[in-house]
Amino acid sequence: MARHPRIAIIGGGIGGLVAARALMGRGFTVEVYESSPELKEIGAGVALGPNAMKALRALDLETPIRAAGYQAPYEMLRTWKGRVISKTDRAGTAARYGASACTIHRADMLDVLAQSLPADVVSLGVRCESVTTSDTVASARFRDGTEIEADIIIGADGIHSAVRASLFGPDAPKFTGKICYRSVIPVEATPAKSLEPYQGLWLGPHGALVIYGMRSGELINVVCHHDDEQYEHESWITECDREEVLGRYRDWHRAMRELFASSERWYKWALYDRDPMPKWTKGRTTLLGDAAHPMLPYLGQGACQTIEDGCVLASALDHTRDDPLGGLALYERSRRPRASQVVLLARARGADNHLVSPIAALRRNVQIAIRKHFGRDRTGRGESWIADYDAGAPDALAL
Repeated sequence: MARHPRIAIIGGGIGGLVAARALMGRGFTVEVYESSPELKEIGAGVALGPNAMKALRALDLETPIRAAGYQAPYEMLRTWKGRVISKTDRAGTAARYGASACTIHRADMLDVLAQSLPADVVSLGVRCESVTTSDTVASARFRDGTEIEADIIIGADGIHSAVRASLFGPDAPKFTGKICYRSVIPVEATPAKSLEPYQGLWLGPHGALVIYGMRSGELINVVCHHDDEQYEHESWITECDREEVLGRYRDWHRAMRELFASSERWYKWALYDRDPMPKWTKGRTTLLGDAAHPMLPYLGQGACQTIEDGCVLASALDHTRDDPLGGLALYERSRRPRASQVVLLARARGADNHLVSPIAALRRNVQIAIRKHFGRDRTGRGESWIADYDAGAPDALAL
């Protein structure tokens, strides 16, 4: 019987842990190396679309993720003044795509993923600085001077990936002229004491708001997008003054202003765009998640595509068994075209969400309503192909 390759995963975030779960479920020996001293995430949410939930189902993780998260009864799309453009119920989404969406706190999701793995799989506090790779072996060097060798190395180390830089050189991100504000607000701290008046996607001139529940609806995750050519700092952990946020959205619906005023802490970061990579793999090393396909957040697909990657990677390597190079090629062939298409659609959606012209915005809103009512696309925005996908199905592999 052929020996499964020994696999080292650089990065213990969502992508790294999902990949570890998927690979171990198929009999691979896996080690995960995480730079942080503990498995934890910043206080923010993750939106998991039907495609992500189907991938998690294939890994027996759907039930615990739903238990730790929040499932909205419907998805709302509104204008910045509160007018409803479309409303999609959860049951209809599940019937159409085979699963409904779920939203969850990143820390809660990491807890679920970590608990699904043996305790000794993840090494903490080890920061990878570089990798080398060939057709026969791959190695990683860490900041403390230690090195490891593996049959395969997976770079799941995020948007500023050291693995990607070692393989293909530094990336060249482009500032989009857009920024994000984010906050997590207890429902009890809001005037409405309920998520209902706020949840959904709000579209307005120069910006958009994404608002959803976490922890059974006890917390509200808020992400505010806005055009801003001046602020270019990419860090997620830079705090900003609440008055700045209130000033940006002073003309939006009153419910939004009241919600924002109830938050004690806000963060701010600039959005940078990266072109799809022409290649993910070199020798016995490949990339996964944000290391492979960083994307703008306008489709809520960053984590979803990462989860798909882990699921398909395990399938591809299991399918080839004694041919690691062939397995990595199959993984990239199966995943890179789709992920690249999502990257480009997210870029286009950012422009469409921020329309300034009232006429252009009205035309967009009417088109969404018509497509949703008369077509098979439950989103009304031409993205049902994303939710249709099932990373756990045999046809996910481009054989």
